[in-house]
Parts: sequence; C-alpha cells; structure tokens
Amino acid sequence: MASLKQSAYFPIQLKRKQPQPIPMKKISVLVVDDHPFFRSGLIQWLNQQELVSSCAEAGSVAEARMAVEEAEPDVILMDLRLGDGEGLELTRELAPEHPEIRIVALSQFDEDLYAHRALQAGARGYLMKSEATESVLAAIRTVMKGGIHLSHVMAAKLLQNIFPDPISNSVDLAKLSDRELQVFQLLGAGRSTVEIAGHLKLSPKTVETYRENLKKKLALPDGAALLRAATLWSEGGNT
Repeated sequence: MASLKQSAYFPIQLKRKQPQPIPMKKISVLVVDDHPFFRSGLIQWLNQQELVSSCAEAGSVAEARMAVEEAEPDVILMDLRLGDGEGLELTRELAPEHPEIRIVALSQFDEDLYAHRALQAGARGYLMKSEATESVLAAIRTVMKGGIHLSHVMAAKLLQNIFPDPISNSVDLAKLSDRELQVFQLLGAGRSTVEIAGHLKLSPKTVETYRENLKKKLALPDGAALLRAATLWSEGGNT
C-alpha cells in the first residue's frame, strides 16, 4: 500500500452555490399629485419598472381617500400641496389608519422645512421633485424594507443644521407650526387674508391671529415686514 507521502494528492474543490437574492415582491403604488402632466409622466415611468405591479392615481384629497380604499396600495407618493387641501394633513390622517401603507412625500418644497414635518406626520420618506426618477425607485425599495428615505440633498442640509452658518440672517421658520408655515407660504404667494382663510377653511379673524403669531415668532416689527419676509422666501423658490 502506498504511503500518504507517495500518494498523489488531488485537492477536491467543491463548488459552493452562491445564495440567490430574495426577489422583492411587486409593489402597488398610488401617486397623489394635482399636476396632471407631472402625475401622468411619473405614472408612465413607474409602469415601466419591473418592481411595480400597478400604479393608481389621484389628483385631490378626496380622490386620494377613495383610491386608498379601492387600490389598496403598498406605497403612496404624496404631493404636499393639493388643490383641495394639504398633503401633509392627509398624510397625518392616513398614516395611523393604514399603517401597512408606506407614504413618501414628493414635493418641490424646501426639505429643511418640510422633511421633518412630513416624517412627523407619518411619512417614511421625502423626495424633492427635482430628484432623478431613479431616486423614486430607491425610495420605494427603502421604505418597503422598513427604512426611511431622504434625498442626498436633505442629508447635506441636515449637516448644515448641525453646523449652522453663523453669519446667516434668514428668518428661522423651523420654529413655526404647520399651520403658521402654511399661512406664511400663502402670504408669500400674494394671497390676502380673506383668500388664505378660504383656502385653509378658516375664519379671517383666525388668519389674522396667525399673522400676529408669525410676527412675534419671527421677531418682525409689523405686517409690512412680515409680508416682505414671506415674499422674499417665496421668490427663493419655496412656494
């Protein structure tokens, strides 16, 4: 019998099967946006994605409520400004009623003011409309895995909040309530007290109270200064 030293040695290499990634189930999406051109373009793109099984749409708060019940979506892409109401308030309403649905705020509004408000309302992510469409798909994947999605732009702004610019003299809107911010935004858009009251379904007297609160919180001397600050903020692309 040949010894081990005399025997030829042929190492046996076993091929290990590479683990196959677990495919994510197809996702049903509801797009809530009151701009038909933007909405249809996004839906057309989503319907071409392998991850998406179906894509419903709604152009208003009322339509969104019905679509949630009819389409039973996994993910809602929610515009924060709708013609008949606010997407932020709708998010706050739907999140506890439908905890199984992941809501991603999709908006043109400045993230450093609205992202944390959207998350507090129950959204699982925030995307600027200026983001590439691929970011929408990344957001859907993230929230369906239980994560929270914020854009790269927002991450940079969070760092700016941690290390603020000491020479910045812009008004600090982070201290405002959601309703106060809505009034400030509408003032910047040139809306009168009566128009704001109609849009927000409030009395003109209540809107005047919000205007007084805005002056105090923002340390502005009078109504003219408030209007000027709101207009400048609006012209900066925050409407």
